[in-house]
Amino acid sequence: MPMHDWTRVNAGTYHDFHHEWISEIKRALNRGLLPPDYYAMAEQVAAGFGPDVLTLQDMTIEPRSGDGGTATRTRPKSTYFAEFPGTFQAQRKSMVAVRHVSGDRVVAIVEIVSPGNKSTARALKAFVGKACEFLENQVHLLLLDPFPPSPRDPDGIHAAIWDQFTGEAFALPPTRALTLVAYEADIDIRAYIETIAVGEALPEMPLFLAPEYHILVPLEATYQAAWDTVPDRWKRVVAPV
Repeated sequence: MPMHDWTRVNAGTYHDFHHEWISEIKRALNRGLLPPDYYAMAEQVAAGFGPDVLTLQDMTIEPRSGDGGTATRTRPKSTYFAEFPGTFQAQRKSMVAVRHVSGDRVVAIVEIVSPGNKSTARALKAFVGKACEFLENQVHLLLLDPFPPSPRDPDGIHAAIWDQFTGEAFALPPTRALTLVAYEADIDIRAYIETIAVGEALPEMPLFLAPEYHILVPLEATYQAAWDTVPDRWKRVVAPV
C-alpha cells in the first residue's frame, strides 16, 4: 500500500483516517509487539501535549517473560542517522514532568502529524517545543509526518526539532519529502530518519522502549488496515484512478 497524497482532502477528512491509523498502531502494539510489562493507549494527554499513542510501562510488576514481544538490542538501520546532546542550545525553559494519570510510566510516544501542527508558526513552535521536552525527559518518540514541508517547516518537522537541539540545518531530499523519524532519548538524542514520497510503501520503523532497546512498528500493515476503512467517496479523491 503506497503512501497517499493527503493534501487532496481537508483536515476533517484526514482526521478520520488519522484516528483509524492511531487505533491500528495501538492494536498492533498491544497484540504481541510490546514486551509483557508494556502497553499502549491512544489519545491520552501528557504534560499538555496530545500524543496519538502512548507506550507505558506497568510499574506494579517486575519485568517478566511470557506472552508478548521482545525488544531488540541492536542499532536499527536507517537511511539517515543523527546524534546530538540531549539539551537545548536555545535558552532553557521550565520543564514539565511527564507522568501518566494512572501512575504508570510513559516511556515512548507515537505521533502522527496533522495539518494543524503546521497551520501557523505558533502551532509549529508548540508542537516542536513539546516534542523536545519529551526527548529531554528521556521519553522516546516515533514521529510520522505524511505531509510535505510547509513555509513554516521548509525541511520538515524533524529539521525544526534538530534545529532546537543543534542549531544546524537538516536538508530533505527534494523528491522524498515525507519524513519518518525514530528518536532514541538517552544522554544523547539519536535520530533514525527515513524519507519517502507519495506512492512509496511505508517501512517498518523502530520504537524505542529504553536506550538501546526497540521494537519495530509495522507501518505498512497498520496503514493498510486504516485505509480499508476510508469511504470509497474519499478514496477516489485521495487516490484518483
